[in-house]
Amino acid sequence: MLLNLPITEFLKRLSSEAPTPGGGSASALLGAVGAALVSMVCNLTLSSGKYKESESVVQGILSESEHLRAELERLVDEDAVAYGKVSAAMKMPRSTDEEKQARTVALQASLREACDVPLRTMDACASVLKLCTATARVCTPHAVSDIGVAAHAAAAGLRGAEMNVAVNLSLIKDPDYVETARKKADELLAACSAELEAAVAAVKERQ
Repeated sequence: MLLNLPITEFLKRLSSEAPTPGGGSASALLGAVGAALVSMVCNLTLSSGKYKESESVVQGILSESEHLRAELERLVDEDAVAYGKVSAAMKMPRSTDEEKQARTVALQASLREACDVPLRTMDACASVLKLCTATARVCTPHAVSDIGVAAHAAAAGLRGAEMNVAVNLSLIKDPDYVETARKKADELLAACSAELEAAVAAVKERQ
């Protein structure tokens, strides 16, 4: 797993000529960082013992942020795996009509998977963004700025993942799939700015 690597080794691989990890994995990682920061702030709030009235709410947020962190961590690796399948399909022989047909089928299937992964990243990052707003309203004010960082990280992850969705959709030949995926991506992308603005506003109210 990529996230089992030390941070410096992961960044070294990211900066190398190797195709993976790439922007898709980086986008998922940004979302995971956002979720982890939400969890950190929740844990700090709970450990302080000063916010008993909102303890159950914070515990609920913590449970969800940890779920999202785990999902986004998985997506870091899944993106690299999906890219590998696309790359393998592109290298399939195409000397005969049968080989060309087999290559087309494999390539289209792998492209859909390579599109589904960043769509899931977008969805998870959008959920992290919503948690940021909720957390900023109930957390310890001493750590509220960390929620601002979490929100920006999640928004960056969402927007980055959308770019991967777009490039894969441009190669997919199923018009129904393309329309459905593009609609979902557009909805998540359109909501991102408003969600980020709401999260930042909630942070500033507590500073």
